[in-house]
Amino acid sequence: MRDLGVTLNTELSMQRHVSKVASTCFHHIHRLKQVHRLLGHDVALKLVSAFILSRLDYCNAVLASLPQSTIAPLQQAQNLAAHLVTGIGFQEPVTPALQQLHWLPVQYRITFQLCLLIRKIRNKQTPSYLSD
Repeated sequence: MRDLGVTLNTELSMQRHVSKVASTCFHHIHRLKQVHRLLGHDVALKLVSAFILSRLDYCNAVLASLPQSTIAPLQQAQNLAAHLVTGIGFQEPVTPALQQLHWLPVQYRITFQLCLLIRKIRNKQTPSYLSD
């Protein structure tokens, strides 16, 4: 019974974490939307990468086992960022925009980064505290 309480508590804290990260991303997207017409495509892409994608990727290994419904707000933030950068309408499908930008969906970004970390650990390309 105690394990169930710990699991529920952990999932709730992860939901709060995802909500906070998504909220911050939406705030930055809103601010960038106000000035994106003044920016070139390359500058907008770099700002989105710095303010949004970096937040989606930071410590996302802890999100690996969460259900899709929990990480959905992060995917929505990435979708809005793709709409903003590519200039497509917000009612149009986002998959072509993600493919054009070479951005993996959030669930696959998490998996990719975990695989990359394991590869670096196996090839001794990480600090000793990870390799040990």
